[in-house]
Amino acid sequence: MSKAKPLDRKRSVIYHTALVGGFALLASTLLSLGDFITKDEIAMRRADDLKSLLEQVIPPETHDNDLLTDTMNFAPDELSEKELVVYRARQKHSVQAVAYETSVPGYAGPIVLVMGVDRNGIILGVRAVSHSETPGLGDKIEISKSDWMLDFNGRSLSNPTPEGWAVKKDGGEFDQFTGATITPRRAVNAVHQGLEFFDKYRSRLLEEKSAINHEFPTGTETDPAHAQPTSSSPSSTHSDGFTQFPAVATNNTIPLQTTAIPADLIVSPPSN
Repeated sequence: MSKAKPLDRKRSVIYHTALVGGFALLASTLLSLGDFITKDEIAMRRADDLKSLLEQVIPPETHDNDLLTDTMNFAPDELSEKELVVYRARQKHSVQAVAYETSVPGYAGPIVLVMGVDRNGIILGVRAVSHSETPGLGDKIEISKSDWMLDFNGRSLSNPTPEGWAVKKDGGEFDQFTGATITPRRAVNAVHQGLEFFDKYRSRLLEEKSAINHEFPTGTETDPAHAQPTSSSPSSTHSDGFTQFPAVATNNTIPLQTTAIPADLIVSPPSN
């Protein structure tokens, strides 16, 4: 009898362990199944929220494309600690504006903003994406709590001057919050930082050709103005007696227009 008790106790431990393991397996299976069933719906909701946010900083009437599918990525740098996604607004295939996030450390954690900038470097809108600022004080960067963010509309790197890109307490043009100066100060810095990013990478963001070789943070790109000339480029003779030679691009120069030379001025080499 005394030997049966340890055996029963051992069987009881095995039983309860198996029971707990079975419940854990069942719970994880149900969670996985729920995630599988709802992941498409969740993705759609997130896309809708993102689209709504982007439309607040880039008016829908300024573009005829889908912002969520027309994107380009930049590696993490001073603007963002993670890979930066830029959304481009096009009108008849021409980029008219871009939107992207900019973040800085706030009073209680990171302040993440999204800003829209038109092709001239003028701010179309700025909205808070996430923050941990003090309720009733620093949370006035939310458009639902205050219209403070609207003061950025129409601003650019030159409006105001560099000295003006600060709160009034620091000699700038932007209001601070009563009882909270750090939050608006950091938000102003974040927006100014975002404008500097646009100015630095403008030709790439707008897909404009440039004769200057810029250092891009991601990928390898070749500027058409830096292509090496080829010796096999053919010439063509037009019916009006002019021979046209293709333009050759050299480093740090803008390709010239093709030059027409009268055929009678071209000296043919003597035949053997």
